[in-house]
Amino acid sequence: MGMTMTQKILASHAGLPSVSAGQLIQAKLDLVLGNDITTPVAINEFRKAGFDTVFDRSRIAIVLDHFVPNKDIKAAEQSKQCRDFACAHCVSHFYDVGKMGIEHALLPEQGVVTAGDCIIGADSHTCTYGALGAFSTGVGSTDMAAGMATGMAWFKVPAAIRFHLTGSLPANVSGKDVILTIIGKIGVDGALYRSMEFTGPGVASLSMDDRFCICNMAIEAGAKNGIFPVDSKTMAYMEGRCERAPVVFTADPDAEYERTIEIDLSKIVPTVACPHLPENTRPTSQLGGVRIDQVVIGSCTNGRMEDMETAYHILKGRTVAPGVRCIIIPATMQIYRACVQRGYVTAFIDAGAVVSTPTCGPCLGGYMGILAAGERCVATTNRNFVGRMGHVDSEVYLASPATAAASALTGYITDPKEAAK
Repeated sequence: MGMTMTQKILASHAGLPSVSAGQLIQAKLDLVLGNDITTPVAINEFRKAGFDTVFDRSRIAIVLDHFVPNKDIKAAEQSKQCRDFACAHCVSHFYDVGKMGIEHALLPEQGVVTAGDCIIGADSHTCTYGALGAFSTGVGSTDMAAGMATGMAWFKVPAAIRFHLTGSLPANVSGKDVILTIIGKIGVDGALYRSMEFTGPGVASLSMDDRFCICNMAIEAGAKNGIFPVDSKTMAYMEGRCERAPVVFTADPDAEYERTIEIDLSKIVPTVACPHLPENTRPTSQLGGVRIDQVVIGSCTNGRMEDMETAYHILKGRTVAPGVRCIIIPATMQIYRACVQRGYVTAFIDAGAVVSTPTCGPCLGGYMGILAAGERCVATTNRNFVGRMGHVDSEVYLASPATAAASALTGYITDPKEAAK
């Protein structure tokens, strides 16, 4: 029996001719990732286990992105522990204030991850890098500690679900609407410990930012990872950027998938996930009466350049509705700088929005936009669990940047087509 893309990458990194779903393997790692929340725990476990050296200082990345610039004393202490460890072990890829960005936007941008890699990260949205044709998955801090020390990790080889994409997306519809539609269809455990493998002629119509967004939220369907084939867009993105040469794996014609789900991109509409699960989806057009208090455009899911551009085109020359707080967070310093150079930041401020330095901030209820009891937020983030962005009696509606920006203008959840009128 043939292998899927994910299985081929895992077999290669395990030094095996082939692997099959359910098999336990030990694989070599190309990168081990942590952030300012998870790395301190990993450092403690690293030391507790008696390790005193890392396996390869060039294959460890530590990104301070959740609570930076530090919001309180605890956050400052966690960041200092990361800084001290990175300095002591000469970690090559350490990103602090001034260089930081939201990790899952920053690492692809900086060329730290590439096609064919096997990557673990102590953050659940590490699955983002499947957009480049890599196997990447989230792990706990103990696994991160072991990975930093040994360069190895244990995996159970996942079975796969194939998503066969056809057509192309309509105007004002993006990768966020695609993945929300898929999660609404299969549920938050619909791909539990499976590889979500995206194939078909529709892949070519999706931008890299769309693919990063889709893979980022594979975990919200319970998946082990999400992955796209490497095509001309992928190669163009990586050219001159990646520090390692890409290795391209392709699924065998007889690869085994548990099932195939057909997705016609031309039929995707602006979609919102209502409280309190990403699977609780409805077309944006059906939610016009839902009044909101806040909009957040950013996060590792939707803080990339295309997302900023979308928000700019909707907000430029217009004004955020009275009573709505609109918070815009470019995902990296490079994206932030481009927003300044292009005049986006001025347009956002003129519209009545506030622009933050890169941070995960409000996504996990950290800072830069915490909700009070009874407040509602439209957010381009990835989770809307009870209390995710603040008070347990607040509500988060997940949406695309187009829907979020349109909603900021009206004060109600708004289909972006309405904002174009």
